[in-house]
Amino acid sequence: MVETVSFRNKAVEISAHLHLPDNFSEDKKYPALVGIHPAGGVKEQTIGQYAARLAAHGFVTVVYDSSYQGASGGEPRLLEDPTIRVEDARCAADFLTTLPYVDVDRMGVFGICAGGGYAISVAQTERRFKAVATVSAAPMGEGSRAFLGHPTPVAEQIATLEMVAKQRTAEANGAEPLYAPFVPEKLEDIDENTPDLLREGYDYYRTPRGQHPNSKGRFLLTSMDRMFAFSAFDQIPELLTQPLLLIAGSKADTKVFSDQAYELSKGPKELFVVDGATHIALYDVPEYVDQAIPKMVDFFGVL
Repeated sequence: MVETVSFRNKAVEISAHLHLPDNFSEDKKYPALVGIHPAGGVKEQTIGQYAARLAAHGFVTVVYDSSYQGASGGEPRLLEDPTIRVEDARCAADFLTTLPYVDVDRMGVFGICAGGGYAISVAQTERRFKAVATVSAAPMGEGSRAFLGHPTPVAEQIATLEMVAKQRTAEANGAEPLYAPFVPEKLEDIDENTPDLLREGYDYYRTPRGQHPNSKGRFLLTSMDRMFAFSAFDQIPELLTQPLLLIAGSKADTKVFSDQAYELSKGPKELFVVDGATHIALYDVPEYVDQAIPKMVDFFGVL
């Protein structure tokens, strides 16, 4: 069962799907999960597939389009603001607490790709989340400062920020906004030097495999200053005391981020490596997703 619902993050209305367990009864109390989609994604894509399968195992699961993205409200469109993304997850938890069939003492959070970074971030200060799981985690702050684990020289970061500053001034004075792609927009943009993350990202987001009309695969260029200023991992050693499950493919070029989070965590933790899987393969390839889901079901069984 899937219900179309909505909740608010301040003035922004958030469009969401509520996935309900099989044989759902409003007279029962269920554990509940918040699912956070990848950057550039929407609730109908990989996060929705995971939500449906987790709901089938007895979890009330809410997934949503982030503020300024997908079918949710907010201007400017396609803004990727990490702090607002984290607040979206808090507001999703608020929403779950209003449902009489949700056990508010048994809530968890999970995320895929950038959503995994946001799940880790929100769990550090949102104690209503009793457990956190990630799939192919790729935190936006750490990722913007170190692409696939390779640090971006400070001079390049500053040059990017200078460009963003000029663009903000231009837009404040009437210029059209500029957008940057999360993944290649054309097949001819891919060559032998394109990382697997981007090569496979094109195949997922730009072809019938995973494309959706609300998923533009782009972000507002002036989001970059917010990304550079954000860290999903900075308080892990001190504040992330909840159980942590990190799922990553053995061939994922983003596995470095799951490795980093695992090393930083001092609480209960597990790094589950799916042999042969790449970053994007864990989005929808059955042989790999079929390994991730039982692990998550078992993990969230602690709720």
